Amino acid sequence: MEGSRFVKEPFGWHDQRFETQERIMALQFGQVEKRLERIESLIEGLERRLWMTVYGVVAVILTQAVQSILQFTPKGG
Repeated sequence: MEGSRFVKEPFGWHDQRFETQERIMALQFGQVEKRLERIESLIEGLERRLWMTVYGVVAVILTQAVQSILQFTPKGG
């Protein structure tokens, strides 16, 4: 009596399927990691632009303040 092939090797196909799923998951995680790195670099660029804008606004405000102070100071005399 030979018996069923499933009794002899019940998980043979399961191991191969599990390995395939592991490889697919590894590829998916790799892609997610690449996307996250790209998003992170985009956010860093956006942050730099935001700080440059803030510094620009502060520079304009300070320039106007200095100009208004210079208008009220006595001119050499």
